[in-house]
Amino acid sequence: MKLEQILTDVEYKILQGTLDKDVADIAYDSRKTVKGGMFVAIQGTVVDGHKFIDSAVEAGAEVIVAEKETGVEDKNITVLQVENGRKALSLMSAAYFDHPVKKMITVGITGTKGKSTTEHMVRDIIEKSGKTCGIIGTVGAFINGKTVPTKHTTPESYELQKLFAMMVEEGCEYMVMEVSSQGIKMDRVAGIEFDYGVFTNISPDHIGPGEHENFEEYLSCKAELFRRCKTGIINRDDEHYDDIVRNASCRIITFGTREEADMRARDIQHVSKGGELSMEFRAEGILEGKIIVGLPGRFNIFNALCAACTGVALGMPEEVILHALEHVNVRGRVEVMPVSEDFSVLIDFAHNGVSSESVLSTLREYNPHRIISIFGCGGNRSKVRRYEMGEVIGRMSELAVITSDNPRREDVMDIIEDIKVGMAKSEGTYVVIPDREEAVAYALEHAEKGDMIILLGKGHEEYQDINGVKHHYSEREAVVKGMKKVYGKDFSFML
Repeated sequence: MKLEQILTDVEYKILQGTLDKDVADIAYDSRKTVKGGMFVAIQGTVVDGHKFIDSAVEAGAEVIVAEKETGVEDKNITVLQVENGRKALSLMSAAYFDHPVKKMITVGITGTKGKSTTEHMVRDIIEKSGKTCGIIGTVGAFINGKTVPTKHTTPESYELQKLFAMMVEEGCEYMVMEVSSQGIKMDRVAGIEFDYGVFTNISPDHIGPGEHENFEEYLSCKAELFRRCKTGIINRDDEHYDDIVRNASCRIITFGTREEADMRARDIQHVSKGGELSMEFRAEGILEGKIIVGLPGRFNIFNALCAACTGVALGMPEEVILHALEHVNVRGRVEVMPVSEDFSVLIDFAHNGVSSESVLSTLREYNPHRIISIFGCGGNRSKVRRYEMGEVIGRMSELAVITSDNPRREDVMDIIEDIKVGMAKSEGTYVVIPDREEAVAYALEHAEKGDMIILLGKGHEEYQDINGVKHHYSEREAVVKGMKKVYGKDFSFML
């Protein structure tokens, strides 16, 4: 593509060279620079991309885009200066891939919790209406049945635009994605106007070095989405609702339990039947009727309301919305594996004290005979997380099975000793089984009628990081193997 076309929406200064060039590709990692390509030097929070300009030139870059002087001496190389390299990368990537988001109906979902679940609910509603939809989020990108791994919840802008282009090529009419606060702050979605922006909720998170300076900045980034969309679908019950909508420039539709919400939940019920858990409520407002949510927990009432509101805004048939919500299944998000009518087995991504307490509180609402929690903690991470998880899970479970979870470059037994420090504060009952598959089998073998077994920490992940190597591991496979080993039953069809 011609350089001039790529620069259409970018403010820049020409330091040397000509714009009359064809650009073979765009890279912000010098190792991915191609001959005849462009290298964008970004001043990162950890690494300064300007240090790798020489490497990009050696690799064949003919265009350098930078925020400061480059020292490039070859006058055949075009050098452009921009104020913000990340924002320029986003705008140029969109142009390079021919603005693919403009060729789809787009939904961007932001919030502290519930993004992944709501995203999958909305995707299911769209697809069950007979439309094609691509999604991008924490668990990766899914495009027309294909899975594309992603490094971040909201990928870097070049990868993001490339994924959008793949969706268009695969015939996707709709695109639903999680828009993280970091994605907004780091200009990964710069220049994108979403057709629909969605807000689930907000609570303090991602605050610290390399993330957000404070809660106010975190909140501001979330609110920014509603200055970049045409219609906002927002949780009316959230205590920061007024902050989210204060500077919004979009049309607003609300959901929640408050009377002023456009869609309201009434008569909320927890349902436990044959080892499966769900929620039921009566919807009022822009959608009327009984809604069954095929996931446990009061928070999934809000996720379902949010998805239903989005479905209505998208013009999807009411019967399709109701059917999709009843049969929703989100990998690793309070995911129920119905392997027994006597006890429940669930998988969740919760990997800190706060999220673990939230999940276990949800299970407690179903009045289980016992809660059996299988969990570990990641290596080379804060020890405080280990103490907190040990204390919370020891307090809220009748039995804790302490095991491995991405020990990375630490000895798993050292991590377990830290967990036991927190566990001691709770005086909870626990066993230690370092091998995670064996830990799952143990819990299944010792399950009693009415028990709930919850596998915490891994969720959708399909690996364990041990000494820098990612070894294949799947919670679902562990449950299937455990059921085969303990009860002789084959549930491989569930994988």
